[in-house]
Amino acid sequence: MTIDEQVSFLKKGTVDLIREEDLRGKLERSAKTGKPLRVKLGLDPTAPDIHVGHTVVIRKLKAFQDLGHTVIFLIGDFTGMIGDPSGKNVTRPPLSREEVNANAETYKKQMFKLLDPEKTELRFNGEWMDKFTAADFVKLCAKTTVRQILERDDFAKRMQEEKPISLHELLYPLTQGYDSVALESDVELGGTDQKFNLLMGRNLQREFGQEPQVIITTPLLEGLDGVQKMSKSLNNYIGIEEPPGEMFGKVMSISDELMWRYYELLTDLSPSEISNLRSEISNGRNPRDVKVDLAKLMIRDFHSQADADAAEDEFTRRFVQKEVPDEIELKHIPAGTYRLAELLADVGLAASKGEAKRLIEQGGVKIDGEKAANSAAEVRVSEREVLVQVGKRKFLRIVGNP
Repeated sequence: MTIDEQVSFLKKGTVDLIREEDLRGKLERSAKTGKPLRVKLGLDPTAPDIHVGHTVVIRKLKAFQDLGHTVIFLIGDFTGMIGDPSGKNVTRPPLSREEVNANAETYKKQMFKLLDPEKTELRFNGEWMDKFTAADFVKLCAKTTVRQILERDDFAKRMQEEKPISLHELLYPLTQGYDSVALESDVELGGTDQKFNLLMGRNLQREFGQEPQVIITTPLLEGLDGVQKMSKSLNNYIGIEEPPGEMFGKVMSISDELMWRYYELLTDLSPSEISNLRSEISNGRNPRDVKVDLAKLMIRDFHSQADADAAEDEFTRRFVQKEVPDEIELKHIPAGTYRLAELLADVGLAASKGEAKRLIEQGGVKIDGEKAANSAAEVRVSEREVLVQVGKRKFLRIVGNP
């Protein structure tokens, strides 16, 4: 690629690029010297698993890797114990070292579904922060001011609302910023909620006599509802380790408009290729077919092409051939074994157990496309999706929470 093409490729699906002329200069210098850029992404291992919303910024790291640059996946084992205040209106409880280490192991496994482990520099910020003395922290704190820290939106809002700010939270941006100094990063990536922390890294590099890093931020992905940010707590997420069939069904449940957002942020297709797909739909192609392609691209990234093909076949068998609608509500309930009549009442497909029994006896209930004949029959609800149909128009997808 030319430098212009590289910049265009790297800008796809981004929000902030600080500064484009700096990125262009670094890319030109890299091309002349043959020395790859050092591109950093840091994540605190605050949860044991990753959903596709987290992969938006990981894909940007992969884009640099595909261009031949050195990518650094930094696990914040030290910062994870402080707790990032980004977007929080209350102090988040610090994690223990044991929790951080356990989560870090799962992060490594999941990250390498997208990144090439042979070409990824895996680091932990405990390498240098665990060696910091009290004197080192005092010197680091002298590199910024209280006013600069309190300009952060999260802190300013809490002060206005008279909510407490713990002292250790004020140290978080400094600690994350110092990671860029320790790693001598040329570029740092992060979500839009990380902009303040990334700018702190840029400022600290100046203070330590280094060339400031370029900052690239990516947007926060909307969940399946198309409204709220993708989140496990809101149950509107797609986990990257979910079974292919479940991933396929969730993608097919999103709106046609949200589909384009997912194409932009969760695939490697170029803006022109996505534009061509839009034109195909304008010229009569069924949007459902384009959504199928999206689902298969995502499953291929996290599983395999064979899994993507099998998920499509299963979806066609269960939904299309049996005239089941594409968009069906997904409900999570505790995993376990349920009597069918009780299950229908519990999930709201029947007003009572008595009504559920009548519906079953009348032949109006199907489980995974098969007619249910016994109200006392047991239904196993696990991580594998169960499709329940009542009458001709009521459908519900049920998945069990561990």
